[in-house]
This record gives sequence, structure tokens and C-alpha cells, in this order.
Amino acid sequence: MTDLITVEEHRARVLAAVTVLPVETVRLAEAAGRTLAADVGARHDLPGDDNSSMDGFAVRFADVERADAAHPVSLRVVGDLPAGSAENPSFGPGEAVRIMTGAPVPSDADAIVPFEDTAGGLADSLGTVEVHRAPAAAGAFIRRRGGDVRTGDVVLIAGERLAPFALSAAAAAGVPDLEVRRRPRVAVVSTGSELVAPGAVPGRGQTPDSNTTLLASLVADADADVTVGASVRDDASAIEAVLEHAADADVVIFSGGVSAGAYEPVRQALSARIVFSRVAMQPGKPQAFGVLDDGRLVFGLPGNPVSVAVSFEVFVRPALLALQGRTVIDRRIARLTASETWTTPPGRRQYLPAVIDLIGGTVRPATAGGSGSHLAASLARAEAFAIVPAEVSTVAVGDPVDVMLIP
Repeated sequence: MTDLITVEEHRARVLAAVTVLPVETVRLAEAAGRTLAADVGARHDLPGDDNSSMDGFAVRFADVERADAAHPVSLRVVGDLPAGSAENPSFGPGEAVRIMTGAPVPSDADAIVPFEDTAGGLADSLGTVEVHRAPAAAGAFIRRRGGDVRTGDVVLIAGERLAPFALSAAAAAGVPDLEVRRRPRVAVVSTGSELVAPGAVPGRGQTPDSNTTLLASLVADADADVTVGASVRDDASAIEAVLEHAADADVVIFSGGVSAGAYEPVRQALSARIVFSRVAMQPGKPQAFGVLDDGRLVFGLPGNPVSVAVSFEVFVRPALLALQGRTVIDRRIARLTASETWTTPPGRRQYLPAVIDLIGGTVRPATAGGSGSHLAASLARAEAFAIVPAEVSTVAVGDPVDVMLIP
């Protein structure tokens, strides 16, 4: 009989505790990385006018439909339209208007002749232009009003991350402000009397604290704010002190101190308030999670850096995105083929730091050390995590493997 719970069981417990954070309104320029809280509708047609997609000449198609190199058509140029012009010059048969890309098409025109299809090009604003290639049809090179979106059309959907393309779409749709979810406030705490600050020369029994840096970076990548970053000794009173210091946090993440050893300060301090579990995964078997009386979510992750990275991706990152109301909370999964053979732990799902070749469609372990949870420096080589089911004992060359892509 095993006391291990599945990854899905622990993840479900975490996500069931999440309450979406409040809404706030921010300026477009301040919205990068935020999560949209309400659909965004276009405030005007886009494009706002029929406009030219080319630098050239606005013409009547009937005037030029038979033009070719052997039978060019001469037109008198009677107007000039740069981009941004509000003019709507009228012209008759045998005439044309010089026009630049993006300029509104005159009402009398029903086609654009690119300057490359004329003799003389765009050198003179007025005079005569000779067309030596006809447009394919009426309407050629005209971008129609509302061809992208119409007024009121939904441009962005609530739950989307406001990445550069989304922000550009909002700006194009005429939206200056956006309703977004507040960023989660996160406290990151590494535990361990053996930890020394990065840059310090570790003595016997000591090791650099890489977890604080790792977790702070992962939290920022999940579009949350680190409000506390701390490293504490293996002392239960230090856990209580840092919880008091992080009173305004939405989430507190501890690394280390959650196993069954004699010096496990998170377990000693919080065993009556959060749940400590053994999850059928490797690395990352010891996990802790719970909700404090004040509503703060508390995660207790194993202390080894690879375990921290895996645990964050599988449990913490989805929770941080769910707090923001994000529609998609999981990393993308690709199905690749193993290019090397490796073994997996019996009865536990493996998350193996991996190197991928998307062109070749292959995956292999990131290091010769396999999935050792202590391989902090080697973690830098990983581009993904290969996910191997618990019932699989060996991955052979050519086997299909699900891979969690880490941008």
C-alpha cells in the first residue's frame, strides 16, 4: 500500500484553493504582461477608410484595364494624397491621383496602380503617368474599411495575456485603457542553514543559495511580483517571522524544509496549517500546500533546485496564472521522439530536464547526470521537461515522449 498521491490530485487541491484576484484599470502602456479581465471591443472600423496598400496611382479601372507594355495608357495626374491626408479629390476619365500607402482612396477611384507598373514612377506629383500593366481587377490594392474589424467587434478576450501583439491590437482598435487582474504578490523563501549568498565562497557543508534567484525569476516569468525574497536558517521561528514579514503577499513559496528529516522548519512550523504530501513524481516527491487563515496560499517545495523548478512548473505556475484569471495556465506540450535511452523511477512520473530539437523532432536528457534533483548548474542546459508516465521504466531511442516546452 502506498501513501503517494498523483500529480493530478495535488494539482487539483492547489487549483481548488485559488480565488481570482481583483480587477484594476491601467493605461495601455502599463499593461504588458497583465491578464485581461474584460473583453476588448473595437471603438472604430479598422481600417477606418478604404485605403491604398501600395504607393502608386488611384485610377478608374475602366481607364487602365487593357494597359500593357505594348499598349500603355497615359493618364493626367490631378492630385496628390500622402498618408494621413483627409482630402478626397475628385477626378474624371483619363485622370489619376498619386497616392501613398495608407492614404484614403478617393471616391472616384476603384483601383490602385502600383508605381512599379508605370513609367516615370512617383517622381512628379502632377503631370502625366504612363501605365504599362493593368491591375488584375477592380478593387486591386485597396484595403477596405472594416476589413480587419468593425466597430464593436471583439478584438481581445478576457483571460488573455497582454503580450506585444495583443497590446498592438488594442491600440489599433482605439483602446487607451484596459481592465486587468492585479498581479499576484509573492514571497519567495529559501530554507537551509547550509545556504550562503551567491558570490560568497562556501565553506565545508555550505552551498550557494540558488533557489531564491530561481524562484524569483520563475515568479516574474509568470507575470507576478516578488515582494519578499529571503533565505532563512532551519529554525521554525524563522518561518513564523518571515510569514509575518510577508503579510501582504497573496502567495508564499518555501523551498526546502518539507521532507521527513530532523531539521525541516517548514514542516515544524506549519504542519497544523497546511498539508504535507508525497506525490508520485520525480523529482519533487515531497510537497506541501495549504491556505492560511488570512487567505494566503502557501507552497512548500523540495529544496533541491531541479525539484524546485519542476514543482514550480507543475503546481505553482498554474496557480499564479489562475489567480490572474488566465484562460491558459499550462505550458505547451509537444510530442517528440527520444534520441537517447534513459531509465525512469518505478511508480513515479518523471519530469526530466531535456534538450530538444524541434526541427528534428527529438528530445534527450539535458545532462549525463539524468534527472538528479541537485544538478543546479546543469539546469541551465534544459530547454524543456520530458514527461514520462509512471508505468514506463525505460525510454528507448525512437520512443514517443511528451515534452513540456519552457520558453
